[in-house]
Amino acid sequence: MTEGAFGQLHLTAHAEGTLLGVKVVPGASRDRLAGPLGARLKITVSRPPEKGAANKAVTRLLANALGVPPRDVRLTTGHTRAEKTFLVRGLAPDDVRRRLAGP
Repeated sequence: MTEGAFGQLHLTAHAEGTLLGVKVVPGASRDRLAGPLGARLKITVSRPPEKGAANKAVTRLLANALGVPPRDVRLTTGHTRAEKTFLVRGLAPDDVRRRLAGP
């Protein structure tokens, strides 16, 4: 995907990094960043939404995609909802957008 595809994502600067809104689809056939869905990033994970399994899978997927350790990606809101907000520590909004777009 191109950086322009991620231009509509709502990324908010935070004292520790960037807040990123996501829409999670648990129980999917595979784990992937599906791309922008309005102002949120759509993410599908194969794990079910039970006992935080899907949230952990999303955290690992985001960390891997952004090139940061999983400890630097923290779920801040929406623990039991499909729409969630994650804090990505140490990256500015432009850095997050650029890294999501890939090479």
